[in-house]
Amino acid sequence: MHQHRAPSASSKQPSARPLRRCTRRDVLRGAGALIALPFLESIAAGEPGSPAAVRPPLRLGIITVAGGTVVESWKLKQPGPLTKLPSILRPLEAFKSELLVLTGLGHGGKGEGVNGHEHAAFLHLTGAAVVKKVNGRAVAGPSVDQVAAAAVGERTVLPSLELGVTNNETRFSFRAADQHVPCLDDPRQVFERMFRNGRRVAVPNWARRATRAAAAPKRGGGDEQSVIDLVLADANRLRGRSSADDRQRLDEYLNAVRSLERRIQVAEGRLNEESLDTDHPGPSKPVRSEVPDAAACKRMRRLLERDPEAQAEYTRLMSDLLVLAFQTDTTRVATLAQGSDETMYHGVVTVGYERHYHTLEHQGNANPIESADPIAREACRQVHTWHTGLFAEVVRKLAAIDEGGSRLLDNCLLLYTSYMADGGHGRDDYPVLLVGNAQGTLRPGRQIDFPRHTPMSNLYVELLDRMGAPSAGFGDSATAKHAAFDGHLPGLR
Repeated sequence: MHQHRAPSASSKQPSARPLRRCTRRDVLRGAGALIALPFLESIAAGEPGSPAAVRPPLRLGIITVAGGTVVESWKLKQPGPLTKLPSILRPLEAFKSELLVLTGLGHGGKGEGVNGHEHAAFLHLTGAAVVKKVNGRAVAGPSVDQVAAAAVGERTVLPSLELGVTNNETRFSFRAADQHVPCLDDPRQVFERMFRNGRRVAVPNWARRATRAAAAPKRGGGDEQSVIDLVLADANRLRGRSSADDRQRLDEYLNAVRSLERRIQVAEGRLNEESLDTDHPGPSKPVRSEVPDAAACKRMRRLLERDPEAQAEYTRLMSDLLVLAFQTDTTRVATLAQGSDETMYHGVVTVGYERHYHTLEHQGNANPIESADPIAREACRQVHTWHTGLFAEVVRKLAAIDEGGSRLLDNCLLLYTSYMADGGHGRDDYPVLLVGNAQGTLRPGRQIDFPRHTPMSNLYVELLDRMGAPSAGFGDSATAKHAAFDGHLPGLR
């Protein structure tokens, strides 16, 4: 223990009270009750009467397709109601009233020492002012999915899920500026991570949880009282006999224990609820595909860039795992990287002779567009329409799942987009599609045109606001050259 300093004249400690050295008995008395922390009885996940306990939670899903889009086949010429969908979105015709198309959004962040794909990918979900590589390591900023996960992930088995195939150039999720979060690319590993240690596949019964939460007694004394509160008097007594440095250490320790206590309570409450859901599940059946064994998954992974049928099978598997993760409340934040710039699209592309997607991306995009190869551009349109068809299957499954008075789709905030605006590494006027009403916080069935160069970060602020996550100044929403709307997007509701 450090040498004690005499209290200053401004100290709150009474000047007449001498500072006494703490004994081991003092420490044990002040901290002894903390030893029993892991043995506290569980309390229900979610405070009684809180929205998280009473109704299904809002989930954030971001599906990112490689290669940008063909803008004239993605959006309408004029904003307003979605009367006739553009061709790339036509596979979603059955859900036209659920779609909100946003145009004009872009990324303005600079790139240092990165190529075009890295520049677009590192900016994609971070909206960072600058992205770069330092000693080969990607540096960007916290990504929107990880900020949301930090806010809501405590209540689920997994804070977030990152699914799909990316490479050293296409990295999207960042926990911090220099902490990239890699994607899980093996369906078997994803399933085992979701349901490891014998965890059963159970669908939450939100109606039962709401009834249970409403009937739960208010937190008070006894076993439900915080262990910190139980030892607060002893801790205060210990604080009065400690130096300023030791008081700071004690406060930090108590705060850390309170945080750990909360995490344990939430985890125990979640396990209790899942146990009850196993016996009395929600109204829907778990959406599950038969996940191949490890060897089959590896074979499929090797075929992804050579065989569109293998890619479609893989995408459906990963999409089903995403839906299952949301349905079972395994996570409330998930991303899916769909497709690869290096894929050969035999059978999907029916024009011309080129099938290599990266080549088609560059041939089919130019500045100005009129200079692009029209056959390659049509090939890109066909590829993007094919991807939208796979995404439409996800939407259909979410819409078919009953959560007890609402659909899973109603309780999702889905973003369907690309990490590039176009196949020429463009970062202006991204394809942006929001699906569903996000528990009534979006008004879909229309297209909204924003001024060109409006920051994509403004959209991410809106997503984080709806997820209850800190959003002020996310990315370059407040600092971009074309900053607008006080960092928000008006008119979404």
